[in-house]
Amino acid sequence: MDNGFELRRTDGKGEGVFATRPFLIGETVMVGVIDCELDRNHSHASQVGAERFVLHGGLVPKVNHSCEPNCGIRLNSSGAHDFVGRAPIAAGEEITFDYAMRNYSVDHFAARCRCGSRHCRGRITGWQDLPTQRKADYYGFVAPYLIEIDDQAHTDLSARRDHRS
Repeated sequence: MDNGFELRRTDGKGEGVFATRPFLIGETVMVGVIDCELDRNHSHASQVGAERFVLHGGLVPKVNHSCEPNCGIRLNSSGAHDFVGRAPIAAGEEITFDYAMRNYSVDHFAARCRCGSRHCRGRITGWQDLPTQRKADYYGFVAPYLIEIDDQAHTDLSARRDHRS
């Protein structure tokens, strides 16, 4: 059965997931399934809530990071991440997403980025480390709990400032 993607070897990154047919902006590229719940964040974990971490099943964990991703994230009814096209994807193109679209912090995963995009940040970061403009660019293609965590952090900061005044 051809579900529109397959696992292939990649230069410098080991393996990656590649489209076997074209996908449009907004089209679901891959449906996420939760394999198991985790008690903490780590390098292969996906954050699916403010304090909830899981391992996804299938090929979702094999999708590589890019600082200029062609996919974004939407939570499905099970709470898993679906990958949705945020740019047209051609058959044969690698399916990518920005790890910052799913994890608020990647302190456990300090890694040099090898995406090679013209907008490469040089290292893989979490949502909290993205510039404001990049966050705005990702709007609608990022896990909603990241925006909620950001909003709470800004509310807490404002409350501390008001308390000092």
